[in-house]
Amino acid sequence: MNRAVSAPAGPWQALAPRLALALGIAAVSCGSLFIRRAQADAPSLAIAAFRLLLATLFLLPLAWLRHRSLLRRLVVADWGWLLGSGLCLAVHFATWITSLEYTSVASSVALVSTSPLWVALFAWLAWREPLTPRLGAGLALSLAGSVLISLAEARAAISARPFLGNVLALTGALAVSGYWLIGRRMRRRLPLVPYVTVVYGTAAALLMAAALLLRQRLGGFAPATYGWFLLLALLPQLLGHSSFNWALGQLPASYVAIATLGEPIGAAILAYAFLGETPTRLKLLAAGMVLAGIYLALGRQGGEAARE
Repeated sequence: MNRAVSAPAGPWQALAPRLALALGIAAVSCGSLFIRRAQADAPSLAIAAFRLLLATLFLLPLAWLRHRSLLRRLVVADWGWLLGSGLCLAVHFATWITSLEYTSVASSVALVSTSPLWVALFAWLAWREPLTPRLGAGLALSLAGSVLISLAEARAAISARPFLGNVLALTGALAVSGYWLIGRRMRRRLPLVPYVTVVYGTAAALLMAAALLLRQRLGGFAPATYGWFLLLALLPQLLGHSSFNWALGQLPASYVAIATLGEPIGAAILAYAFLGETPTRLKLLAAGMVLAGIYLALGRQGGEAARE
């Protein structure tokens, strides 16, 4: 089995994955804004499906021309992991994008960003990686912040069911944790393009099947809506998520997950500037608790990973 190509030795080897993470964070921060615009015309499952379908179509020619022989050599177990990663990604986008119908951008993105905690917890359950007191304290602090976010949303009366939005965002965090963990495993064995092409394509197919099953429309949208779909595919998905997946081949999953904590900040700023969503002091406190809990739990581990 071919392994992912390593970056050349030297300073660039340490700097390149961190630049990729910075670029990815800037790209994914735009995602919530594009989704909110698209939700004025399209159901959430359709938005998720088109985001991944268009990204797959952009990647497919390159994957076929350069990596088809590698894909043909994959064994059944490899395909199982790839399909599992696609399933996790489909659940992540289905639940997180739907959460934006019921809760604010700042709250949704803060809650879905708890994924580093679940990555560490699942790594302990699956691989017996150490479950430290810092992790326990950070998990407790983040969960307390999550409860406070729900209370803040209820007081703000953003929607009739803010609690549902928060639960969906947390579900999205749990699902994307599986995606990160499988990515850590598979990116050590597969180059970036064939890996993300299969995973994005699987997730797109699952989301389209779910939309059809639930009788959500997948066509007849306004031209501007298709434009939002395209922007979602190009920026948050291809540039953002693919940058994270490339970095997973160079850095530990926990470090990559910690780095994505920049997304809630960027998303909240864009929501304030373009959607008029002004966070209350209670919501800022709650979001700060969530992010502080994640940093407390994994900050030292991430710092050690950065020095490796």
